[in-house]
Order: sequence, then structure tokens, then C-alpha cells
Amino acid sequence: MQGYNCIAVLHPDGERWLMCRRLKEPYKGLYNLVGGKIEKGEDHLDAAYRELFEETSLTRRDLSIVRLMSFDYPLDGCYVEIYAGRLAQPKEVSGTENELLWMPLSEDFFDMTQFAGEGNIGHIYEILKLHPEI
Repeated sequence: MQGYNCIAVLHPDGERWLMCRRLKEPYKGLYNLVGGKIEKGEDHLDAAYRELFEETSLTRRDLSIVRLMSFDYPLDGCYVEIYAGRLAQPKEVSGTENELLWMPLSEDFFDMTQFAGEGNIGHIYEILKLHPEI
């Protein structure tokens, strides 16, 4: 099964998280968390940090991430691991793969006309709210 990851990066102010506007399919034009493929044989946490760096320029020195949850899709032959962490201090993000922005947590992340993942972004945020220690 192919593995993927998504990383929820919280802003230090606790009122925003980092999202990307997808420039290609799947979900072209919709907002999503940053992330990507887990390479065969790659440590899953290392893969999350690699994707985080590739897409945002953030590193392990900027934030510590923990695995929050995962989704299995046996009919599609894949799974997605969700990681989360909070920046200790504001940091400029940059990447060329997608447009990056700090999205207010007041949005309706279940709105599938704006957000990728068939409602999963909303679910991830609801679970994240249960863990204020992140």
C-alpha cells in the first residue's frame, strides 16, 4: 500500500494553521494541509519532516511534530498519516509546489467546495482541538 502524510502546522498565535492551495490534481484549486508520499523503506516521521521541508522550508528546528491520526483506504490501496505541531515562533514559509497561506481556524473546514479530502480537513481540525498540548 502506498503511504502519504499530511502535516498540520499551527501558528504560534494558535489562531491559524498552514495550508496550501493545490496547483495540480488531485484537488486542484482546493486548500489542503501540506504533505506528500512516503517513499518505500523510509521512516514515516522522517518522511513527514522531508515533505514539510520540501513544501514549506520548515525543519525539525522550527517545530516538533507528532502523529495525530491516520486514515486507511484499502479499496484505493493507500493510507494517510496525519502529523501536527506548533511553531514556537513565527517563521516565514516558502515553497514552489503550492501556494502557502496561514488560514484562520474560524473557517468551515468541512466545506468541500473549498477544502480537499472529502471532509477530512474538518475532522482533523476537530481532533486537533481535543489536544491543546500540540
